Amino acid sequence: MTRPHEELYQLCDCLCSVNVGLDSYEPEPQHSPIIDSSGEEIGAVKTQIREVLPGLRFLREEVKRDLQVLQKFLDDPESTSLPPLSTNAPYLVAVWQELLQARGVVAIYRTFYTAAHPQASRKSKNGSAKGHGVKVDVVADNGRRWIRVNTIKNSRILMEFREMDSYLTSSEDDDDDNGHSSLKKGHLIPQEFDNSVLRMGRELLEAARANSSHGSNEIPSVTMRLTRLDTSLSDTNCETSDPRIAYTIDCLQRMGIDVQLGERQGISIVFEPTAHINLDLSALIALISDTTHSHLPRDPEDANTRFIPPQRYVEWKKQRVQMLSNSPDATSTWEDSGIHSRVLADQAQQEMKKGLLQDIHDRLRSISPTLQNIQFWTTQEARQRCLQIVFKIAGTRERQRAEALLSYSQTTTVPTHNQFWVHSRYPSGFIPLMPIKLYPSSEPDATSLESFQQNSSSPFMTSLASTCRNILSQEDISRLRESQSAPSYSAAPYLSDEEEDIPPAAVTLANPKLTVHTVQSMLWGATLGWTTLTTNRSSVKVLLKEMKRFTGGGTLTCEPPNGYEASKAAIWIMKPRSLAEGSRSDSCSD
Repeated sequence: MTRPHEELYQLCDCLCSVNVGLDSYEPEPQHSPIIDSSGEEIGAVKTQIREVLPGLRFLREEVKRDLQVLQKFLDDPESTSLPPLSTNAPYLVAVWQELLQARGVVAIYRTFYTAAHPQASRKSKNGSAKGHGVKVDVVADNGRRWIRVNTIKNSRILMEFREMDSYLTSSEDDDDDNGHSSLKKGHLIPQEFDNSVLRMGRELLEAARANSSHGSNEIPSVTMRLTRLDTSLSDTNCETSDPRIAYTIDCLQRMGIDVQLGERQGISIVFEPTAHINLDLSALIALISDTTHSHLPRDPEDANTRFIPPQRYVEWKKQRVQMLSNSPDATSTWEDSGIHSRVLADQAQQEMKKGLLQDIHDRLRSISPTLQNIQFWTTQEARQRCLQIVFKIAGTRERQRAEALLSYSQTTTVPTHNQFWVHSRYPSGFIPLMPIKLYPSSEPDATSLESFQQNSSSPFMTSLASTCRNILSQEDISRLRESQSAPSYSAAPYLSDEEEDIPPAAVTLANPKLTVHTVQSMLWGATLGWTTLTTNRSSVKVLLKEMKRFTGGGTLTCEPPNGYEASKAAIWIMKPRSLAEGSRSDSCSD
């Protein structure tokens, strides 16, 4: 048996969900074309976002207030005999749905003023209200798009039509047909036809023209979400449609308004990698890491024990640190290795949840079941620095993997690829990593791109490539040439002396938090339309901020895919895997 006020119970459930969702709301990082296998958030801290987004607090308060009123009514035993409670819940739920799926939201419940009623003059000297403001429910696309929800029902707009009919009838000659009859025949006269929905549309357009976005001449686009208007039915008891409802929609569209009918449906955006994967330095290190390949710890305690060195090694390491540093605080330098051990243990536990290679394998199998057309590419600088790091601090097996992965000769017809998998828990060829291909130049140009078939680039990819070029354009070419030696296909020349320091990576002039080789790697992937695999989360966050600064943020998100086709990811972030073999307790020796 149906409960009395069943619709109100459903609305109450919806408001409860909205109330919970608002407490954890964040803008749309999930809409950025980024695969995030790390489970961490790329965006800012939640508490910061809530304070920064204007209007969010007011929406939260409205939802809580309406939810309390609705719950109080439904909890009252006498409510079963009372008429349904009038509630603002359908409107609040609709605003929440728009907020959830909008891109680049900068405000909620924002009031804009027309040129005739500027915001500065909305109050007179005595404090009384002056002028007419136009409310926008969600300001999206960094101000370029306004969304207004209207929950008017067919029954309500039909009342407006009947009121309009009575005015038209009284003004016509007695021998004329009444206005309703002529309107139903389709003889609608735009000069006489009007209603509250059309007035709302005109007011929004007028305010949009007076409030161009970003101080430019770009007029915000207007979207009206009409959640409860049905052009097929005139009311709940009639099967015929009043043509004036459809005509109202048509008038709005001819004004230039994007009209959306019905409640917004949830859209699940899925991102998948491209068949060609662009690897940055951090990804190369992760592919070589002992943590990625060695047998998994039995449990978290075993993971921690794996990286606790024996006492003899501790004493030897302390003496070595003192000798090399010749500093009184050499002990504190050694104590930092305790933090390093905890990081390695955490990485081992992350590997226990889902292996890095297993994750790569599963995602690539979803786009290429046989993995035959999968290719991996990297820059010469990333390869060079990876080999420098490996032959400085890696263990024997990690060096062997690096040789197999990166140090083969291009003249060799059959590189020793199996060496990569010799000490791995995965079978040989689990992922078709070898041979990793090298780009012909540090940065893509017209000549180097001739040999590539570029994928169609999304706005995000185009914006990322443009941002990377802007950053690199500020670099001193001579300085870069000094830091980037000519490519070589043998690992041996990189470090001739065991104690020789690894040359520091050149940081960009535009942002010292970004290294040149990282930006170059991202540029190659974005230019070719390929997914860039990285574990360098901090650089991705900085690049997104630079993109927002260069482009205004409008391309930090992507449009939902058409049909069932998944969108191609621009960036694929994974948890870091450090070179860990030399830090294992079962491999330390003096």
